[in-house]
Amino acid sequence: MGDIAKGVLGGGWSLLVGWVLPSAINLAVLFFAVAPSLRGHFDLVDQAWPASKGDTGLLLLIGAVLLGLVLNALQTLLYRFLEGYVLWPARAYERGCRVQRARRQRIADRLAHPGPRLSPIQLGVLQERLDRYPHSPDQIGPTRLANAIRRFEEYGHDRYRLDTQVLWNELNGSAPAQTSRQAETSRTNVDFFVALLYGHAPVAAAALAALPLDPTRAGLLVVTAVLLAALIPLWYRSAVVATDEWAAAVRALVNLGRKPLAEALGLELPQDLGREREMWQLVTRMSRRPYHPAADELLGPFRVSPAEPRCPLSGSPAAPVTPAAPPAPRPGDVP
Repeated sequence: MGDIAKGVLGGGWSLLVGWVLPSAINLAVLFFAVAPSLRGHFDLVDQAWPASKGDTGLLLLIGAVLLGLVLNALQTLLYRFLEGYVLWPARAYERGCRVQRARRQRIADRLAHPGPRLSPIQLGVLQERLDRYPHSPDQIGPTRLANAIRRFEEYGHDRYRLDTQVLWNELNGSAPAQTSRQAETSRTNVDFFVALLYGHAPVAAAALAALPLDPTRAGLLVVTAVLLAALIPLWYRSAVVATDEWAAAVRALVNLGRKPLAEALGLELPQDLGREREMWQLVTRMSRRPYHPAADELLGPFRVSPAEPRCPLSGSPAAPVTPAAPPAPRPGDVP
């Protein structure tokens, strides 16, 4: 039983909690609150309507798994839209960046000049909000989620010139197992809220569309649509806050995985931080750009020297073998 639990936690737990569970919640709201108003108006709904309670549970389970798998496959596109990188007009993107830069500056100014009215707890909350932004103003994105994610995407490059976006697979594969597992599962809460808010929007739209079809259930449909629409900003804010654990896990992955990564690449981690930053910058360039002969000379000082051979070379005299001494006689042994 313990092995099964470890397999679930290490493998499909992120998929189950991050994408399948919120899909099940959204499908349940759609089925129980909206779908009854669509019966008799759409043949597809009438044909798919379950005949018993057991069929209802099976239908919701299959639908949640399929929808969760689809959302998981589309997660990059879903995230990038919320971050403002996909399907955003250029003017909206630039305006979002200006708004976020101004917001970050206001938080920094309040921390620099707190005044007597702010308690230490309030100052700590302000510091948390400021920490959800990248350190470099050039890295500011158009949305709060973009900045909350960008802060740990730039962590390795800012501290060590190790670009985790380029060397993510190598770093994740060579880091300690526990650290790597934490980096994989720490984004589960963020996935949960992202999947939840993406599901609320179509369910709320379906509830509004069903209003003229079933006036007798208008109250329930209006409450469903308004409640889901009101929860979308809450889930978005929750996703931003949930990135704190994700950021901590990635930070630990970079700090603890640098040395194993260097050893796996046949490099020796320099003692000097400036030299280490130079090494990781060269490694990043090697992974991103085509090969150039100058890389051999530049990376040479960081490469591990070949180990001395343990076996004697051919033609060299072998070391004499000293025979083992016989064991001492014990009392009672027969001579």
